[in-house]
Amino acid sequence: MTRPILLASASVHRARMLEAAGIAFEVRASSLDERAMEAPLKETGVSPDDLAAILAEAKAVSVSEGAPGAVVVGADQTLSFKGEVLHKPDTMEAARRQLLRLSGETHRLHSAAVIAEDGVSVWRHVETVSITFRQLDPAFVGEYLASVGEAALTSVGAYQIEGRGIQLVERIDGDFFSIVGLPLLPLLAALRERGAIDG
Repeated sequence: MTRPILLASASVHRARMLEAAGIAFEVRASSLDERAMEAPLKETGVSPDDLAAILAEAKAVSVSEGAPGAVVVGADQTLSFKGEVLHKPDTMEAARRQLLRLSGETHRLHSAAVIAEDGVSVWRHVETVSITFRQLDPAFVGEYLASVGEAALTSVGAYQIEGRGIQLVERIDGDFFSIVGLPLLPLLAALRERGAIDG
């Protein structure tokens, strides 16, 4: 008998990936303040991939502590660009500036997944993907943001690769699922190994 799977993330994109894969799960988003947790970590010089893993683990463990017997999946994603970690823009103007900054450049997305059981982290994986944007015309960026609206504010980088955001991209080196926000294939393998899903 498989154990209940909880997704410690409010991300619609992550939930859709698990649903599309046929995984039965319940969303139980962590209430942790990621930005508050991140501030002291950045002062230690933590790498962007380790930062994603630490935040994903904190979410998974915090939910797992209140859900004995469940398999809890935590996830987080960071975007690194020229030595800086960029976050979700908080306004459409910030989104516009961020997209123009990434124009014609390569950035990296670090997508982490962690499994926790009974308050303990038992598995973690980080996948890094390099994405190169084409040279973007400022008028196109304005049109793009007008078409996607507030959705631009829900992702690091201000784009969703599975939607119109693909038009910003010239090249991808890495895993598609990790760009969307979850290293899905390694996660499914880990869930099978732990008996959380059949197969």
